[in-house]
Amino acid sequence: MSETRKLYIKTYGCQMNVYDSERMAEALGAKGYVQTDRPDDADMILLNTCHIREKAVEKVYSELGRFRPLRHTKPDLKIGVAGCVAQAEGEEIMRRQPMVDLVVGPQTYHRLPAMVEAVQAGGTARDTAFPEEDKFQHLPKVRKHPRGPAAFLTVQEGCNKFCAFCVVPYTRGAEVSRPVRQLLHEARELVARGVREITLLGQNVNAYHGEGPEGQEWGLARLIRTLAGIDGLDRIRFTTSHPDDMDEDLIAAHGDCDKLMPYLHLPVQAGSNRILKAMNRKYTAEAYIRLIERIRAARPDLLLSGDFIVGFPGETEADFQATLDLVKTVGYGQAYSFKYSARPGTPAAERTPVPPEQADDRLRRLQALLGAQQRTTQEAMVGRVVRVLFEKPGRLEGQQVGKSEYLHAVHAAAPKAIRGQIAPVRLTGSSANSLAGELIQTAP
Repeated sequence: MSETRKLYIKTYGCQMNVYDSERMAEALGAKGYVQTDRPDDADMILLNTCHIREKAVEKVYSELGRFRPLRHTKPDLKIGVAGCVAQAEGEEIMRRQPMVDLVVGPQTYHRLPAMVEAVQAGGTARDTAFPEEDKFQHLPKVRKHPRGPAAFLTVQEGCNKFCAFCVVPYTRGAEVSRPVRQLLHEARELVARGVREITLLGQNVNAYHGEGPEGQEWGLARLIRTLAGIDGLDRIRFTTSHPDDMDEDLIAAHGDCDKLMPYLHLPVQAGSNRILKAMNRKYTAEAYIRLIERIRAARPDLLLSGDFIVGFPGETEADFQATLDLVKTVGYGQAYSFKYSARPGTPAAERTPVPPEQADDRLRRLQALLGAQQRTTQEAMVGRVVRVLFEKPGRLEGQQVGKSEYLHAVHAAAPKAIRGQIAPVRLTGSSANSLAGELIQTAP
């Protein structure tokens, strides 16, 4: 029997990194590692990093600095860096921080057990290749028991779009879709362990084109409809999508698949056609708006979420006003907005940036508009009955928290036994990032 060791993983960034961290923990479980929430208890610390935002590398070095004192008190402590920063900066990380024992990219973490063996033997290990083998075939076939009734399932990785601001094609590689059989097996395993909601993940998830059981290619809509046939799986979501890959079958699925939740994250990034072209987004603002109209025709109660970048190189005040106009036209229930940050190696990084004070002002104005739309959306929910999948305790005694169909966090007074159940809740109030409600009954 393997010696028991403790593993601490800190995860940065998107839901795909959350999924990857879970799979890394499962892979290291075969080497006797069990997870801990305390880094000072750990025998191995693993930072699973994200490279999307500016100063991502500096954050890694800062975090490593925090762990340096632990190395003095625990000489046998092993420290690793995983994820997209590891992929992009792995050699430099090991050069600047000799305390790092291993560096592993997002496409090679299935090799972690062998890398850990090398590290335990006193060496170091770095693997940031784009291997030909399917990493998922080398990961444990049975997922560990999930922490709650909702889980992530990666179905697609990488991106072929090459947006001018984005490092994903360089850190995650070209688009790859997992075979349908593999996904159905993993989904059934999750459901058997109590999962009732699965979110399908991909850097460009609606570009999914996996191999079906008979060798034919499946799109995301067909995968969703097949997953919907799994008894015990009550909810399906997917993120993140690209407007150009929102095909008619997927639009139709929003209207005819009851288990597909009425929430869609569909980034547009800007409302100016000139800036969209400079970003290499390959659609116009008008095309995006028409697309939203078709999706809402299929699912009128859809809550729409989006991403926006302000201060992209070359953006004028007129370009920014076009973004504000698009936001007013579309109406978002939730959105994420960022000031452009140059990512080394991307085409936009070599262009003249917008002055920081202008970018800051535009971000403030955009966030004020998006925040007002979110408040309006949430306040309009008050008085409605939603079905909440309860997941965990709330901040107050006797309170439980879960997610509505629209991905709103909802808290209500309820017994602990309700966790893992879907129950109707009448909404009674709205706050900044959640809704309050009253439980109508305690069983689904």
